[in-house]
Amino acid sequence: MYGSHTIPFKSGTESIDIEVDMKGETYLYRRQFFEDSLEKILVKGDGRVLINPIEPLNKPKKITSYLLVEFDKTITIAPMSRVKVYIKFPVEMGIFISDKNEIEIIDVLTLVKQKFTLYGDPSGGLICKYWKSEIYSTMPSADPMSEGIMELTIINDTNLWEEVSRAVFNAYGMKIYYDDEIVSMKANMKIMSHSIAETDFIDIPLRPGMEKSMELYTAKRLYVNGTKCVMEAGF
Repeated sequence: MYGSHTIPFKSGTESIDIEVDMKGETYLYRRQFFEDSLEKILVKGDGRVLINPIEPLNKPKKITSYLLVEFDKTITIAPMSRVKVYIKFPVEMGIFISDKNEIEIIDVLTLVKQKFTLYGDPSGGLICKYWKSEIYSTMPSADPMSEGIMELTIINDTNLWEEVSRAVFNAYGMKIYYDDEIVSMKANMKIMSHSIAETDFIDIPLRPGMEKSMELYTAKRLYVNGTKCVMEAGF
């Protein structure tokens, strides 16, 4: 289902049906998602629709730009060393209509249950989308309609042994890639002191031949001030 489609087209899975047809000089977008249906008249476009995995922070509505992934096991890292692991992250699907050099989001879907948490103290902490993931030493399999795979390199820049049980990421830095089998990202987590770490994303596909997803904040033409996340309430 992911990729660029020429109108008219129809695509679907067990739970999602998407169809775009000509209607006079406009397009008619129809979507069935379980029991929820949607129809939209699209009055602009150059005849192409893009379906991409996008930053997983838009449903049920835009509450936060931060994703907290809790690990199922604690990772203990030696001083001045690094380790590469794989974790999973939730996936949302964005449907875009293109018009020459412009692109506009028309729908967002997700198969993932929504849960939020607070990172830090109640008075000044961050509201985050919450996700729990197993830790993998090799790349796992995942359903690309609901889960992505993140290659996470954890770097301990301190002179102490450190334990890591979670990571917080800024959606505005996410660089998502996909192919027919997986959705993926690459990220670094740098431990700077016993209580502070920094996460950032790497703009490189997990494996050759993957397509880069449209970044939703780029499509919305938003000004982004910073893409890293500084974790100041522990990890």
